[in-house]
Amino acid sequence: MKPRGPRFPIGLDRVAPGAQTAGVTQRPQRPVHEAAADARRQSAPSGLGLDSGAVRARMVQRLRAQGLLCEPVLKALEQVPRHHFVDAALVAQAYEDTALPIGHGQTISKPSVVARMLALLFEGRTARQRGTLGRVLEIGTGSGYQAALLGLLGSQVISVERVRPLHDRARTLLQPLRRQNLRLVWADGRLGHGPNAPYDTVIAAAGGEALPQSWLDQMAPGARLVAPLHASAGGGQVLMVVDRTESDWVRQVHEAVHFVPLKSGLA
Repeated sequence: MKPRGPRFPIGLDRVAPGAQTAGVTQRPQRPVHEAAADARRQSAPSGLGLDSGAVRARMVQRLRAQGLLCEPVLKALEQVPRHHFVDAALVAQAYEDTALPIGHGQTISKPSVVARMLALLFEGRTARQRGTLGRVLEIGTGSGYQAALLGLLGSQVISVERVRPLHDRARTLLQPLRRQNLRLVWADGRLGHGPNAPYDTVIAAAGGEALPQSWLDQMAPGARLVAPLHASAGGGQVLMVVDRTESDWVRQVHEAVHFVPLKSGLA
């Protein structure tokens, strides 16, 4: 008879002689859930790609190089992730200086234009005195990106959008930010929002032939308004800045811009 081979189980020293003396420890396979947890911890570090603060920092550096020097605005731009407010197919362009479609004939404005308008607002009398935009009325919520910035720059923000699907989507996109001082309203933006007036700041993301009187009436003394407006000659749009004094409104015309038209009613 042939001698029988070793029976199982056999000792580890017989499977791999010298393993223990070589300092190699053999142990049973770990539970799958522990291995998965380790794999998640060892995956690529968070903050890479579009979620990286460095991406927003580069955008801010470009704006600073172009002459934007309003520090509160620059700081806000570094904090708000613009790519969260654009369509998935366009996220690769989120930090380029370009306007992007958001559906329903609307766009998210170029970062440089948003930054310019916000910086102009900070040059108003009340904003200079307080270092904040105070009570803000935004006409045209759109994607919600500018509303998110205003939430960092003002004490209270009322953002009005006439297109219901955009209003609903902006509410969803802004929810994770949990801005307690930001309120979205579905209404006709041409009417402003009387219940929370007067405002220290008014900003519009659509341009018409004239500024609605309701916007001017809802401005507090010392308030500033920035909005696109059709130029009297040439048919293009310019940025109009209006400062409210105790008894009047003082207007200044700034550079040419291109915004969607201001419309009335609900959609």
